[in-house]
Amino acid sequence: MRILRQLSGDHRSVAMILVVPSAVITLLYFMFQNAPHRPGTPSPFDNACLIMLGVFPLIVMFLITSITMQRERVSGTLERILTTPLRRLDLLAGYGTAFSIAAAAQATLACVVSFWLLGLDTAGNPALVFAIAIVNAILGVGLGLLCSAFARTEFQAVQFMPVVIAPQLLLCGIIVPREALPEWLQWISNTLPASYALEALREVGAHPDLTATAARDIAVVVGFAVVALGLAAATLRRRTP
Repeated sequence: MRILRQLSGDHRSVAMILVVPSAVITLLYFMFQNAPHRPGTPSPFDNACLIMLGVFPLIVMFLITSITMQRERVSGTLERILTTPLRRLDLLAGYGTAFSIAAAAQATLACVVSFWLLGLDTAGNPALVFAIAIVNAILGVGLGLLCSAFARTEFQAVQFMPVVIAPQLLLCGIIVPREALPEWLQWISNTLPASYALEALREVGAHPDLTATAARDIAVVVGFAVVALGLAAATLRRRTP
């Protein structure tokens, strides 16, 4: 609860979590409003919006989590907590839960704006898009907690973004279809969680029922998030250098 109160008191963080994703999705709507597309195919906005619903939760929650955790270290709060008998895994679970609640709020607002205000249309159930958006946000939380363990300052925490997030965005199929990548890049793409997150969203966008591929992809992203949280707990330092 302390982390949630801290986040709610930081208006810039609240805007980053809640306002920015919905604002950018709204901008996409007006950008593609008059874009032509073939009858019977998804509109350009539908395609772009699905991508954003997968990308934004991952990016925003990675940034918010890694920076906030580094603030906890710099202020000495984290070190004081670690002097208690509380296990590191329990501590990270508490932080992860708080950030995941914020992530769920972000995904909820973004999906409400996309489906009910901007008319996003998918063949699958909107609830599946909502669930995948939350899973992506929790993945961002896990990666942010993990990377924050290796940062010494907030600036270093931000520097992890081009190392951890940028390759995923480049190789997940947004720019070039994964099957068109060189074989060695396809192998790398297959090891990155964002590839499965985007594939799951596209499966929901194209099929009325949950496909085996989408179910597998969601499970893979959840697995990545759990592993990231476990590694974050294992690498959590009891003393701040």
